[in-house]
Amino acid sequence: MPHIDLDNVDLLYPVKVHTRTTFKDYLVNGLFRKPIDRPRYVKALDQVTLRVDGGECVGIIGRNGAGKSTLLRTIAGVYPTSAGVCDINGKIASLFDIAAGFEWNATGWENIHLRAYLQGETPASLRDKLGAIAAFTELGDMLDLPLKCYSTGRIMLLSFAIAACCEPDVLLIDEFLSTGDLQVREKAIGRMVEMLRGDRIVMIASHDLAFLRQFCSRIIWLEKGRIRADGPAECVIESYIQSNNPVQCKSPLAA
Repeated sequence: MPHIDLDNVDLLYPVKVHTRTTFKDYLVNGLFRKPIDRPRYVKALDQVTLRVDGGECVGIIGRNGAGKSTLLRTIAGVYPTSAGVCDINGKIASLFDIAAGFEWNATGWENIHLRAYLQGETPASLRDKLGAIAAFTELGDMLDLPLKCYSTGRIMLLSFAIAACCEPDVLLIDEFLSTGDLQVREKAIGRMVEMLRGDRIVMIASHDLAFLRQFCSRIIWLEKGRIRADGPAECVIESYIQSNNPVQCKSPLAA
């Protein structure tokens, strides 16, 4: 059974800071030496510990810059951890960027191959899945046209079809469904429900609390790279809403 197990994971972003060179620096370090770039680091994840097992759908919430996207990309192996242990069991498919792995002048069929190969498929393994991907998209003859002829909704549907029909054990979604139309969202939800019944993992980072409340059973609330809350969706979302919209006491002078 697939699982995600993070134990005290840190992730540091190196940031170069260019400082001014004073006349004293020139005298001490030499007139022709290059200015020294002093490295600094931004801690994007701070001692993150969590466990997700097969059959769970987990939402990730938090303000911009809280570390939601960073957490998903760390799980996907895009970002290396600076400390801690990241143990992932299962084949991962990610939906982070609608344009990633696509060639706009290539046909829909050609892009199915390109993106599927990026997700670890081979020509042999993809052969039996092409029919399911095409059927899911309902694009028909449009798959023979260049991707630049597609609407955003159709590109999203094609991206999701490739990720889902390649049968990953772990599906990671970063704000991917927030801009899709109702048909795209309903088809995606239906497919994700099927995946969860098969003991797969779905993790979704989003600002759409209504969607997460409806679909996810568990919510992880990130704040400044740390987990502030992790628990049942309704409880964590309600705490998050109250934290961002505190009840203001009425002034005793107001009448």
